[in-house]
Order: sequence, then C-alpha cells, then structure tokens
Amino acid sequence: MREITSTLLFDTTGRLLFQQRDDIAGITEPGKIGMFGGHKEDNETFLECIAREVSEEISIDVPVDRFQLLTVYEGIDLEIGGPIRAEFFVARDIPIEQVRVTEGCLVVATAENIPRLGQRLTAYARLALKAFGIDPGVAAGDPAAR
Repeated sequence: MREITSTLLFDTTGRLLFQQRDDIAGITEPGKIGMFGGHKEDNETFLECIAREVSEEISIDVPVDRFQLLTVYEGIDLEIGGPIRAEFFVARDIPIEQVRVTEGCLVVATAENIPRLGQRLTAYARLALKAFGIDPGVAAGDPAAR
C-alpha cells in the first residue's frame, strides 16, 4: 500500500502556498499544482513524515505540533491506482520570505483564486481543498469532486 502525506500551507497573511510540480517523466501529475508532502519512510508516522517533507521542500523546519490533521483518504489511489492511505494536514503562519522551494516552484494563491486553478491542481490538492471547505473548481467527472 502506498502511504503519502501532504499539507495545505498558509502564509502569515492567509494565502495558500502550493508547489508546481516539475514537468519531468517519472513523477505523478507532472507540471500540476499540488501540496507539499511525500511518501512515508520506514517506521515514521504520517505527522513525522509531513514535518520532514515540508522541511526538505521549503527549507523551513515546521515543528510537528504546528500541523493539524485535516482528513484521511484510504482507498484507490487517485493518481496511479492501487491501494493508498493518505493523510492531509494544515499548517499556518509560514513566513513566505523564508521559503526556499527545493523541488518545482512556489505558487501562492488566495482562497478566492483557487477555482481559477481548476484542472491545474492535482487530484489530492482538490481533495484536501474540498475537505477544508474551499471550492477547487473541479469538473463534475473528476473523482476528487465526489
């Protein structure tokens, strides 16, 4: 079973911080806009994983107690098929002036602008945004729209 975790990050003014994925072969949903996060390693918890991934991907150490669980998805992987468990978190008050993205590039958006990103968002970004109560502007046929 694939085990991943991602987080909705908010800067100090309430804007969302996303990662535009590199457009290269071998990664899921290349070129799309997604959340920071990644795969669990060995015996780490999902919470330990998200703290490690965020540190690696934005070059800021965010303590585990700053992450709040948003939702859990367990079922068929929306990106590649097969079984998955994914835990999604929220972290606030990220100082954007200190963010140094190490993979892909930074995308900053207000909640009001999220629907404009629509199909450029990854399936899991749409799922987490919907769980948070933000309309991701998804087409009706999209599995994350359910």
